[in-house]
Amino acid sequence: MDSGEKFKKVRPEGASSESGGSESGFEGRPVHNFDDKNMRNDDNVSGDGQKFEYFGWVYHLGVNSIGREYCHLRFLFIRGKYMEMYKRDPHEDPSAKPIRRGVVGHTFMVEELGRRKVNVKDFYILRFYNRLDETRKGEIACLTAGDARKWMEAFDHAKQQAAYELSRGGSARNKLNMEDEINLEGHRPRVRRYARGLKKLIRIGQGPEMLLRRSSSLGSGGRPDAYFDADSGDVVEAHQWKCVRTMGGVRIFEDVSNPKSGKGILVKAVGVVDANADTVFEIVLSLDRNKRYEWDTITGDLEMLDSVNGHYDVVYGTFNPRYLSWWQTKRDFIFSRRWFRGQDGTYTILQFPCEHKKRPSRSGYERTIINPSTWEISNLSTYSSSNAARCLVTQMLEISPRGWLKWRNNRSQKFEKTVPYALLSQVAGLKEYVGANPAFTSVSSTTFVQSKISHASSSSSEFEDAEVPDEFYDAISADSSSEDEDDEDDMEVNKDKKIKLKNVSWAIASLALKRTSAPDINKELNLHEPPISLEPSQFYGSMRRAKNEGDTNCWSSPDGTGFMIRGKTYLKDNTKVKGGEPLLKLIAVDWFKVDNPATKVAMYPKSLIQTDAGKKLPFVLVINLEVPAKPNYSLVLYYAADRPVNNNSLLGKFANGTDLFRDSRFKLIPSIAEGYWMVKRAVGTKACKLGKAVTCKYLRQDNFLEIDIDIGSSSVARSVIGLVLGYITSIVVDLAIVIEAQEEEELPEYILGTVRLNRLQLESAVRLEV
Repeated sequence: MDSGEKFKKVRPEGASSESGGSESGFEGRPVHNFDDKNMRNDDNVSGDGQKFEYFGWVYHLGVNSIGREYCHLRFLFIRGKYMEMYKRDPHEDPSAKPIRRGVVGHTFMVEELGRRKVNVKDFYILRFYNRLDETRKGEIACLTAGDARKWMEAFDHAKQQAAYELSRGGSARNKLNMEDEINLEGHRPRVRRYARGLKKLIRIGQGPEMLLRRSSSLGSGGRPDAYFDADSGDVVEAHQWKCVRTMGGVRIFEDVSNPKSGKGILVKAVGVVDANADTVFEIVLSLDRNKRYEWDTITGDLEMLDSVNGHYDVVYGTFNPRYLSWWQTKRDFIFSRRWFRGQDGTYTILQFPCEHKKRPSRSGYERTIINPSTWEISNLSTYSSSNAARCLVTQMLEISPRGWLKWRNNRSQKFEKTVPYALLSQVAGLKEYVGANPAFTSVSSTTFVQSKISHASSSSSEFEDAEVPDEFYDAISADSSSEDEDDEDDMEVNKDKKIKLKNVSWAIASLALKRTSAPDINKELNLHEPPISLEPSQFYGSMRRAKNEGDTNCWSSPDGTGFMIRGKTYLKDNTKVKGGEPLLKLIAVDWFKVDNPATKVAMYPKSLIQTDAGKKLPFVLVINLEVPAKPNYSLVLYYAADRPVNNNSLLGKFANGTDLFRDSRFKLIPSIAEGYWMVKRAVGTKACKLGKAVTCKYLRQDNFLEIDIDIGSSSVARSVIGLVLGYITSIVVDLAIVIEAQEEEELPEYILGTVRLNRLQLESAVRLEV
């Protein structure tokens, strides 16, 4: 569970045990204190000494043995690292038995596929797979983006539970074999005598009746009890924003960092909306005309032209210009929308004007180019005295300076009759629309409660004499159970493309800019060994090093002062500081083109690692970024240490640790130093844990650690990298590599390595020779 999440405090012994029925089907149960001595021996306890259970309704998607698609409503239960799937809610029917059961292993991966239409309804799809064997996979669907996010967190916590159990003990052989295991099978340790331990029950989503009622009513999605604070990211802000106007409780900003650039002006509208980010995201993305008419003055009439994937579509719209100006000719427009959710919970929507063959120029309409714009929607922390949901909504666009400057200086009102002004007014309209509809904030899809183990929740002691057959993606695979495929008591996809539901029971979870953080070489590297020379002329890569700042199609290695990392007191006050000089030196960069994604490039005979100079290096970190395209590309970065790594240091633990540990610590901070502002917003400035976002494979041999990063394993990452490649010749990309510090003794963080890629040419990539 993310450390930022807040749960209700434990109720004292003897608290009321009466059920507190609610529309979401939540029932409160008494809480008992627990014996910490016993909890240390409990196999189903998290690192803070508490148990976690997540449960709620999901839709199981698949294809049965005769090729028929199905969409079954199922009750999903997560207990620690164990998963169960039911046809009925076990809280209402204690006799219900799980139809599928499994374990989350260290190779278990969850990918958010975005929105997909099933029958006539949009769902948010989660895909499960094994990173070592992607033929083992399955899918579930959630009604809202918020539910999908919560299930992502639930599965992530299950993996953390497995990691915690591994760290508590076990034989050395089991630890060594952990990375080779695909299944976590065998008998569960006996835990019945510890069943009085405290656990956290987290209900995700609504019951089946509520799901059906909401199929035609957007926005009753719930509010989580914990939020990620909206901040300025992990890169030093390049823009200088100045508030120039306020309207309707919304602030209007102008970027004044480069007022004499001669280009368009970057402006943004920023407002606080009284709903959670999940709800606001769905409102903005919805094409429901009746709802958009209540807050959107320009893009209210929208229709879908093309759904490219779960994170990318194209829409067509019309508007009557008499609401904006004296123009009489009706206007139409087309724009594409790309969206994704960051690891901090922030939603980003990119809107580009475009053309589409399905909608050529239309008689009686004049085609209008809508300004490129972005939405950023991030949750805000709740006040201690209030549980009201709030989020920060930012809409940004680039406009011509002519009309804007006159309006800003109160010399002209003509700007208020333009398309850019109508776009800037959308945040104010959204704010008022949500405020006038209490349903957006009154219904919670996620409820947190602490409780003792009860029979109704199918105690984890059920596992003590049962064998867990396989990992959980097998528990939802398409071919795993004919009984589940053909069950008539579920929602099915039938020939008439209608949803059918029978006999389902109701029920259902401050920046410190003046300080910098340099690596402590005494801790990370062995100073008893003499340093070796890392002169760049000794090493060669297919991409050349930059001669000066204006050079193109090359690389350089900037210092870390452009990145924000965790300071010494981060665990107490969340303070971040500027990075310092990187610990490792970037000695070479390879830019390859390949037919199929290349892995283990350090083992290739012509690799830098296999040269005489490379073999003499004490330690090399090889980062292989596998870029999906036609053809595919590999960007290989070689970071070297001039001394051996201390085994007890954070870098030593990372280099020699398990894949699970590496996945939980490996961070990449991206930044577009120069380039189109829309690409900057798409890439963002937040650190990303790559092991959780995409598939990472590790190879530790001799004097190096190679990390193969499969960007194509995530649909979101594929979408973003596709946008970046379209502008690659005109942008400057900065990347910083960090090992996340999670313990007091590991702080402050330090920059492991950096790279700057200057306006690359795709055709300059060389063929990788085997």
